[in-house]
Amino acid sequence: QLQLMESGGGSVQAGGSLRLSCVASSYSATNYMAWFRQATGREREGVACISNGGGSTTYADSVKGRFTVSRDNSRNTMYLQMNNLKPEDTGIYYCAAVPWPGGERPSLYEYEYTSWGQGTQVTVSS
Repeated sequence: QLQLMESGGGSVQAGGSLRLSCVASSYSATNYMAWFRQATGREREGVACISNGGGSTTYADSVKGRFTVSRDNSRNTMYLQMNNLKPEDTGIYYCAAVPWPGGERPSLYEYEYTSWGQGTQVTVSS
C-alpha cells in the first residue's frame, strides 16, 4: 500500500480557491487515485478521481465545473484545484489510491480504494 499525505487545506471565504496536494511515498503511476471528503456528522463522499495516466476523470455532481483533479506522476503527486468554494464544501479532504492494472475503472466509492491519507481540513465561511 502507498503512504499518502495531503496538504493545502485552510480557511477561505465563499467564492475563494484552494489547491490541495497529495504526495505518495513511492511510485504511484500504476494507481487510480481519488479525493474524498467528510463533513462533520456526515458520511465520507467521493469528490473526484483520476486514472493512472490522467486521461480519465470523474467528478461528483456537486463539484462539477468548480473542481479540477490532476496528477504529476513524475512527482508522485495528485492535485485538487477548488474554485468558487461554497460553505457546503467544508470538511476533511482525503486522498486515496488503488492499484489499477486495467479493466473496470474505479469510481467514487470508498470500498474501491486501499490506501488512504490522514486528511486535510478545508473550511469555507459565508
